[in-house]
Formats: sequence, C-alpha cells, structure tokens
Amino acid sequence: MSKHQFDNENDRYGNIAFEIEDEVKVKKPSMYRVLLHNDDYTPMDFVTYIIMTIFGKTREESEYIMLTVHTSGTGLAGIYPFDIAQTKRIQVEQSAQSNEHPLKCTIEPEDDENDRKITD
Repeated sequence: MSKHQFDNENDRYGNIAFEIEDEVKVKKPSMYRVLLHNDDYTPMDFVTYIIMTIFGKTREESEYIMLTVHTSGTGLAGIYPFDIAQTKRIQVEQSAQSNEHPLKCTIEPEDDENDRKITD
C-alpha cells in the first residue's frame, strides 16, 4: 500500500500517515511423521481400517501401508504439523484400546534431507 500525502506527514485529522508492508513472511510449520508399529496381535484388517478412517487413505493405500508395517516393523501413515500428528496418534491409540488391540503409533520429526516417502 502506499502512504497518503498530507502536509507534515499528518492527515487532515492530525493522524500520522504510515505505510504498511504488503509482504509478510510466514515460516512453514515443522512436519512430523506418524508411524504405525507392528505387533503380533493386532489384526491386519483393523490396521487397514485405522489407516482408512483416521488418515483418510484409500483401501489400496491403506493395505500397502499395513503390509509395510507387517513386513518392515513400521509404516508411515502420514506427515503432518505437530498438532495434527499428535491428534492422529491419540486417535489411533484410543481406537486400538477401545477395540482391545495393542497397536502402537508414534510421531517423529520429519528429516527433510534424507526423507524417503512411503506414501503421500
């Protein structure tokens, strides 16, 4: 925006004129990985269901992540800002507990340089 031109940098009401910068720099939030961990008791169908309902993935994406958890020990369910990642972790754990499954979910800071995405 440009500043209004008045005598002595004041407007006709005596208010001081000023400029407002148009550009505001906003820092991107730190991102966190939400990981699901394999165990010997939680059914694969339940893990797929959790990924579909809490993380909004398709059935195919959910099954891929579930199989990654099953074969590799952990699987990436998503990458989110801290508050969202923490909320999803809590939702997973509450759902698992209410269904009497020991499914574990953790969050960790995303490593930008060495990041290998398992799914978008």
